[in-house]
Amino acid sequence: MTDEAVGAEGRAAEVQSIADGYTFDEPAIELGVLMEDDASVPTAKIRIPLAMLNRHGLVAGATGTGKTKTLQLMAEQISAAGVPVFAADIKGDLSGIASPGQPNEKLLARTQKIGQDWQPTACPTEFFALGGQGLGIPLRATMSSFGPVLLSKVLGLNDVQESSLGLVFHYADLQGLPLLDLADLQAVLQHLTSDEGKAELKGIGGLSAATVGVILRSLITFSDQGAEAFFGEPEFDTADFLRVTRDGRGVVSLLELPNLQDRPAVFSTFLMWLLADLFHDLPEVGDIDKPKLVFFFDEAHLLFKDASKAFLDAIAQTVRLIRSKGVGVFFVTQTPKDVPDDVLAQLGSRVQHQLRAHTPNDAKALRQTVATFPHSHYDLAETLQQLGIGEAIVTVMDPDGAPTPVAWTRMRAPQSLMAPTPEDQLRTGIAVSALMARYGQPIDRQSAREMLAARLEAGARAAEAEAEADERARQDREPSAPRSQQRSPRTTRSRPQKGIVEEVVGSTAFRQLARTATREIFRGLFGTARRRR
Repeated sequence: MTDEAVGAEGRAAEVQSIADGYTFDEPAIELGVLMEDDASVPTAKIRIPLAMLNRHGLVAGATGTGKTKTLQLMAEQISAAGVPVFAADIKGDLSGIASPGQPNEKLLARTQKIGQDWQPTACPTEFFALGGQGLGIPLRATMSSFGPVLLSKVLGLNDVQESSLGLVFHYADLQGLPLLDLADLQAVLQHLTSDEGKAELKGIGGLSAATVGVILRSLITFSDQGAEAFFGEPEFDTADFLRVTRDGRGVVSLLELPNLQDRPAVFSTFLMWLLADLFHDLPEVGDIDKPKLVFFFDEAHLLFKDASKAFLDAIAQTVRLIRSKGVGVFFVTQTPKDVPDDVLAQLGSRVQHQLRAHTPNDAKALRQTVATFPHSHYDLAETLQQLGIGEAIVTVMDPDGAPTPVAWTRMRAPQSLMAPTPEDQLRTGIAVSALMARYGQPIDRQSAREMLAARLEAGARAAEAEAEADERARQDREPSAPRSQQRSPRTTRSRPQKGIVEEVVGSTAFRQLARTATREIFRGLFGTARRRR
């Protein structure tokens, strides 16, 4: 047998070994097909078991390599399998998932090569916007449910300031002051540094005026970014993300995020709030055949940038524990180094698109990425730079929880529209949504700001009433004189009558006689003489 034949036989064995690693009977979604010698192998399908989606995953790659289309093709298959999906529409082109795809020669040629039975298909989709800023059903959260840790991350506070903010939330909770929006939090901060509030706070630790000033200035900046619209009522119930249509398809919830470059921390942290709220509300379900929800974190590097240790710990804990609640989380970003090690270690599925090594930092990121993959017959440092658009290096968890072989994969094409859905269609769908009727109009009920203002006004009235009562009591204690002896209102007290001795001593003649006698006594004592004329 020639060396060429031996090599061909070895490659065939490798292809079969990889194909066997992705062959299982359990329900799965299909990512694409194996690539070998720059050609597709339609019989070697690369798949992720539905039951392993709640073991989380990572979709990474340089800009323009196909990450968003991978998110789209995964979301539409997960929806078809009866699992709801949540994703943030960062660039505005994910809205096409609500419309059937439009075939063209290039698309059909690609799908034919990989053996994909491509059919234009739309997904049931709901569109959301933070606080109604944008096109979608308003998503709002109360300040209390958002909490001091997430808020500190958004405001860029240090550890001391973060702990001080936690003290403010604790105080508001003890005093029964609902923190619904930014104005409520500002009112509580101002109250605690006032003369009336300082005494109340001493019992639970005190608060530096300088720290309060920093927090208040940060809140003003936050408000200027449009954050006021994000906080308030009605608060969104995250259970509304877990809906399935009558025909058994999972609803895709898309959150529109306009102007992300101006306020990245606001949006990424709000997404983390949604995930934390799901974790808090959902019951434990353990290992199930398919997840209750799959959550896609697009532009995930924004979530971790400049994050405090407390915030990173909160993310790691949520990702680690939410699996047992039936929720899968996929982070979509440029390189694995964008995700902290504690979080990266918990991601079972990996879809790595092309990486570039044009700079020393790029080369370092490439080496770090290669180190995160299982051993394979590929030279990953070279292969990752050779991937075409819509190709990726894939490894997932099989039904037994073991990693599948590393596979050079040509990804499927989405069957929904790979462009934004026309705006007039979006507006029509949003207007008739049952969720718009529930969350469309904001509610402004009594909260901390109004309660503190009412407390201050009541205190002022009580102080005024007390002063009036004291004045009446003082007047009641003074004896009243006969009316004939009462002086006019200008005089408050009558003068006592003078005796005879007082009148003599006070006379002018007596004072003159006293001065003369005093001079004569001093002259006698000190030997002085009268000056002669």
